[in-house]
Amino acid sequence: MELFTVIAVIAILIGIAYPAFTSVMERARKTQAKNDLTQIVTAVNAYYTEYGKYPIVAADRVITGTSAPSNADLFYSLRAIALGANAPVNGVPAVNPRQIVFIQPPVAKDQTSPKSGIQNSTGTWYDPWGSPYNIAIDGNYDNSLANPYSADPSPPGGSTLYIGVVTWAFGKNGVLGGGAPAAGFTNEPGTAGNFSGSGDVISWQ
Repeated sequence: MELFTVIAVIAILIGIAYPAFTSVMERARKTQAKNDLTQIVTAVNAYYTEYGKYPIVAADRVITGTSAPSNADLFYSLRAIALGANAPVNGVPAVNPRQIVFIQPPVAKDQTSPKSGIQNSTGTWYDPWGSPYNIAIDGNYDNSLANPYSADPSPPGGSTLYIGVVTWAFGKNGVLGGGAPAAGFTNEPGTAGNFSGSGDVISWQ
């Protein structure tokens, strides 16, 4: 009887502690993502200062893990690695010819299912939940970008963001806003395209 009582008490304590633990872990992931987003914006702006233009875009462009140019193309260029869009032309890296290192993201510990770092085989930088970071760059040079959360223009900036570079992470559901989750992710409150009620992290807030 005493053994069952001890087991029951332990089970209750675990039940109380687990939600608090997961909440702390989620806050830590969001803090890490926010720091990464700040580094990305700083690196793209540093490239602009050095070269007088933004990297790899000729018009307003949203850069994702699968876009062309891609997340990997951007980070090859900012990391001064002569691959992807930064592959050499006549022996000189195409995007970052001075080979200046603007950012040094960590390498993901798990290369099969990468989180919080670069996947070596693809060059893609993944957020703490396992989705590629997303970046929008003002290639039109009019100091404005469309807010990616088109269904919810209430975050700072409304439907137009008057910023040259923005970046965001999808959060634990793996999709923009709080909509239906991608396979393998846990759903969250909210709707697709809404920042409010989602677990996403954005650079412009």
